[in-house]
Amino acid sequence: MKKRYWNEPTMGWWERVYVLEVLHGLAITTSVFLANMWKWMTFRKGALTAYYPEEMRSDYSPNNRGRHVLTQRANGEVQCVACNMCATVCPAYCIEILATADFDEPAHPKSPERFEIDYSRCIFCGFCVEACPEDAIRMVKDVPDFPAFDRQRMWGKIDLLKLWRPTVDPRKPYPVGVPRPAGHPDTKAHP
Repeated sequence: MKKRYWNEPTMGWWERVYVLEVLHGLAITTSVFLANMWKWMTFRKGALTAYYPEEMRSDYSPNNRGRHVLTQRANGEVQCVACNMCATVCPAYCIEILATADFDEPAHPKSPERFEIDYSRCIFCGFCVEACPEDAIRMVKDVPDFPAFDRQRMWGKIDLLKLWRPTVDPRKPYPVGVPRPAGHPDTKAHP
């Protein structure tokens, strides 16, 4: 029989008899099962068991991208200035930000009224973290709570993102407001 490709693998007679390969696979599976069952019967922890949430998997990379966290200013508000850079760069279009005006803040008069992430669409690429000019969003190692029958529970709301693990050490500190003189035009009430 002629090969179609120069590096096409050829099976020997041992591989052609599929029953022998199936029995070989069953032998491997049975040996692993019996070894783990013996560890369980002797009250030893299994080789791959991690008791979540008390323990984390040891093979997680320190750079693992998991749950999103919003950083906070010194006064407890979110660091985000609703610039929509994270929503623009997101390839899955899973970030929704509704901006509101805050004219009392001279440095950044916009803040997010609503900041939501649809975890059913998020691909955890980390582009939102890289695109944020204010260091307002980060990703921590922990995994969000995904198992649910309700799709609404898969949305990360601003309260969850802000209060889950408060982070108050942004790399780019939020500027402290400068008091304006009494005759400054921005001190008047805005409609």
